[in-house]
Amino acid sequence: QVQLVESGGGLVQAGDSLRLSCKTSGRSRSWYSMAWFRQAPGNPRQFVAQIIWSTGSTFYGDSAKGRFTISKDTAENTMSLQMNNLKPEDTAVYYCATKTQSVLAITPPAFDYWGQGTQVTVSA
Repeated sequence: QVQLVESGGGLVQAGDSLRLSCKTSGRSRSWYSMAWFRQAPGNPRQFVAQIIWSTGSTFYGDSAKGRFTISKDTAENTMSLQMNNLKPEDTAVYYCATKTQSVLAITPPAFDYWGQGTQVTVSA
């Protein structure tokens, strides 16, 4: 099993920045990628960003391009999401997830393990 714990969420003003972290434990060497998703009440879970663990290659959802940056620390088995210029529409619970299948799919069913989420609230 892989365990994931997110941290760094909070209440900020529009235009502010936050840095989310995901601490991992377990079978980290088996990961193909890790990713961030977010979900607001009544909305489907939305892809935010993905990083391929072995190469560091990154992929972003449209909502994140130009504002968010995903990164990893292989030695610490952690990944981060730097979020700049936050907007009220970024308000959601943010989840980190791991994927073991060697595919680039960004749908939630492609990911095997999920954290409990961290709340990000952006006020106008």
